[in-house]
Amino acid sequence: MAIGQKQSKVSEVVGSLERYGAMDHTIVVTAGAAESAPLQYIAPFAGCAMAEEFMEQGKDVLIVYDDLTKHSWAYRQMSLLLRRPAGREAFPGDVFYVHSRLLERAARLDDEHGGGSITALPVIETQAGDVSAYIPTNVISITDGQIFLESDLFNSGIRPAINVGLSVSRVGSSAQTRSVKKVAGSLRIDLAQYRELATFAQFGTSDLDAATRAQLSQGQMAVEVLKQPQYLPLNLVQETIILYALNARHTEGIDLDRVGDFENQLVRHIEASHPEIVADINETSDLTDDTEAKLSKAIQDFKSTFV
Repeated sequence: MAIGQKQSKVSEVVGSLERYGAMDHTIVVTAGAAESAPLQYIAPFAGCAMAEEFMEQGKDVLIVYDDLTKHSWAYRQMSLLLRRPAGREAFPGDVFYVHSRLLERAARLDDEHGGGSITALPVIETQAGDVSAYIPTNVISITDGQIFLESDLFNSGIRPAINVGLSVSRVGSSAQTRSVKKVAGSLRIDLAQYRELATFAQFGTSDLDAATRAQLSQGQMAVEVLKQPQYLPLNLVQETIILYALNARHTEGIDLDRVGDFENQLVRHIEASHPEIVADINETSDLTDDTEAKLSKAIQDFKSTFV
């Protein structure tokens, strides 16, 4: 769903979808920047109606609204032309209702009605990173959380550029598999604490105690581990292996510029030499004590040869 976007950007996204075979199960609804405000306003509702058709057939649908900031601008333009009373930031008073009416159409049907679902992923563009502006706070209050992407992190090479302090999930571990829950439980807190410590540590690390230096080192390692190339998603087993190695401190002693190689070679080693670990995690979606012991031993053996 492209609302108010440049046609070149839409064409680039469609090209990527075609290159990876995703257009076979994708519909792109676009009302570009050159389209009129009414067309930009009605486009997401048209796309959602198409999604509901598939949901009622028992299928699972993901709908991405890119982006609702420009959608709200189009609605503001229409409202001002209609001489409706303007509220905060000149938006009409019912702009919250417009977005809630759209996003609350995302649902999962019970088995009696086919069992289909719609997952809505709204995108909001912030001005100067201000997440407390009117439209961002409106959408945040409707959704089950948010992922805040920061341009400074992106420009510094941290990609995906997720700000862990401002990114929140109201679903939490309920949406995670048991294996990921075990290996990544404290990851977000550790990263947030690392960012705070790094602010003070930039003035010099000579006066820091050993525990603080260890936390800074682990935070740097976590940042490197979480860097991910574009269009290269990881499956459940790969995520579990990498996050377990990080959480269990098996990455200590690895140079930061070799972390990516360590991850790739470790995953290939486990998949090739220890297929029973892969099979157990796939079958149970859990990391049992027995599997964890085998995984720890396998990582230690691999690390001795890698270093």
